[in-house]
Amino acid sequence: MFGFGMPELIVVLVIVLVVFGANRLPEIGGALGKSIRNFKKATSGKDEIEIKPGRDDEKKEN
Repeated sequence: MFGFGMPELIVVLVIVLVVFGANRLPEIGGALGKSIRNFKKATSGKDEIEIKPGRDDEKKEN
């Protein structure tokens, strides 16, 4: 897709390992996965806002 082969991916992984350290790699991977999941959910076009009309009984009692 972008012309990345296995050697390029290994070089990028080594650079990330040196910069962030081995202990932080699982945290970075988890955060990256969550952000991709949230981005896909946001671009799917489904609105999560649910508007429910209020009941007339509650309005009259107040």
